[in-house]
Amino acid sequence: MSGLKDQRVIVTGGAGFLGRHVCQTLARFEPADIFVPRSRDYDLRRRPDVERMLGDFEPDVIIHLAAVVGGIGANRRHPGRYFYDNAIMGIELMDAARLAGVSKFVTAGTICAYPKFASVPFKEDDLWSGYPEETNAPYGLAKKMLLVQAQAYRAEYGFNAVTLLPVNLYGPHDNFHPESSHVIPALIRKAIEARDSGSERLFAWGTGNASREFLFVRDAAEAVALAADRYDGSEPVNVGSGREIMVRDLAQLVCELCGYEGEIVWDATKPDGQPRRCLDVSRAKNAFGFEAQTSLEEGLAETIAWYERHRTAVASAV
Repeated sequence: MSGLKDQRVIVTGGAGFLGRHVCQTLARFEPADIFVPRSRDYDLRRRPDVERMLGDFEPDVIIHLAAVVGGIGANRRHPGRYFYDNAIMGIELMDAARLAGVSKFVTAGTICAYPKFASVPFKEDDLWSGYPEETNAPYGLAKKMLLVQAQAYRAEYGFNAVTLLPVNLYGPHDNFHPESSHVIPALIRKAIEARDSGSERLFAWGTGNASREFLFVRDAAEAVALAADRYDGSEPVNVGSGREIMVRDLAQLVCELCGYEGEIVWDATKPDGQPRRCLDVSRAKNAFGFEAQTSLEEGLAETIAWYERHRTAVASAV
């Protein structure tokens, strides 16, 4: 029998970028109900709101995706907020869930928790071998503490809390805000605006020499659902595609797919962030059968097409 079948599931952040795709994917596993609490109704930083939410929905399973996130610039501007909000939401929610008798708790950590100079590909066992890249450290460490909490609660209380470590995500419904977006939506927006304005140059952050790994959001949603259904281990699990690409090559690919033929100018006064990112994804395959299905080229093409259709609404929302 499915681990999610006939279960009452809360997905925090279920109206967000990853969350909306997770909720769609979860339906295939036949839960009894899927609840998506909204921040306007339940402030997960406040214990009374968390307890009221659990009383209102009485979940069997919680998938905790709610987070305060952004690109390098946003991380540099808001290190305090990114640390406090992400840590306190997870800490209060996990503790209240344990006391409420929730049977399973799944939390999405972050690749930003890895050491700045972790060996590539990143293996889960290397998570504690150094300090995270400085611009992402407050966010990464806040999420990392939820792994510590999950393992501590399992050891002392037998609480079934599992931790996933997703790589950089992208896809339809991503955040394209120029002040807080991650690299793929930022490049897509810049390339399309430069194309349409006839600009001969597009300015991009950093040197372009850093590398990244990306996972299409629907693939990430599949991984979260599979883990919620099948994985009950204490060890964190990388969730990614296993493909590394230099940011310089990514930018060229995005420009080609957007139909922009101008020059990409790299602003080396802006930070590159972590030098390299690429995951060992074997544990996810072995533990709950997840493998990414969408190539970067396919995912980028779909994301660009979505942005082209919705960019007027996206622009008016920022």
